[in-house]
Amino acid sequence: MEITATLVKELRERSGAGMMECKKALAEKGGDIEAAMEHLRVTGLAKADKKSARVAAEGRIVLAQDGGKAVLVEINSETDFVAKDANFIAFAEAVASAALRSGAADVEALKAVATASGVNVEEGRQALVAKIGENIQVRRMARIDSDGVVGAYVHGGRIGVLVELTGGDAELARGLAMHVAAMNPPYVSPAQVPAEVVAKETEIAMAQVSEKDKAKPAQILEKIVSGKVNKVINEMCLTGQAYVLDTNASVEAVLKAAGASVRGFTRLAVGEGIEKKDEDFAAEVMKQAGLA
Repeated sequence: MEITATLVKELRERSGAGMMECKKALAEKGGDIEAAMEHLRVTGLAKADKKSARVAAEGRIVLAQDGGKAVLVEINSETDFVAKDANFIAFAEAVASAALRSGAADVEALKAVATASGVNVEEGRQALVAKIGENIQVRRMARIDSDGVVGAYVHGGRIGVLVELTGGDAELARGLAMHVAAMNPPYVSPAQVPAEVVAKETEIAMAQVSEKDKAKPAQILEKIVSGKVNKVINEMCLTGQAYVLDTNASVEAVLKAAGASVRGFTRLAVGEGIEKKDEDFAAEVMKQAGLA
């Protein structure tokens, strides 16, 4: 059977694979488009499995939100170049929409969810690996389903934040999400700071006390140390920081003025926690050229 350009075009549109891969698959399957489609799926899975061991520490954080429901999804690629590719971005946005719509609670559940194109997230990922040629992983997700006020913010596709409030409004919630993106506080308030962190900061503060202060009465020394510790702990917490949108006021003061409180927040940054290899690109080129 003749492999026409129209047949190749149809298979390419259906599979997302490259033109030459589609032409080759059709030739191998005698022009049977369904058999060629299955062949591409099988070979795409093999390629995806082969690439899955490669470090994917770049990528994007994508957001989908509908009122009090919001999700962030981290999708990783090997290079920043691919993270900016239109196909990658379209896949990432489709995954975020599927996550929001489905109510999936974690990445494993999300993999089985169908996207708007009709294929599930894992099948879409495998097809994208075959098309782009890099390891791509749907790594993490975070979701909020709230009866309160939810704010969301994504900075440059690299950092995403969800904030949940009691009271306040959408503008305040988004502003606080921007603050968390910029300042990355580990805790909402001093009440959330673990005892072991306080103990460690107390130890550090004691070591910083001058010999002159150490000679003072115990109760005065205790006040000096607790003052140092409280300052550090406050700076660790969202409520104790100067609000990035109004540095003349603390977040705590802004919340109080709005009659609001923070129930919690989640912050995701691309590639955090992934050990990246230092690449020697000159050596890699020589290796690929058979010169090393």
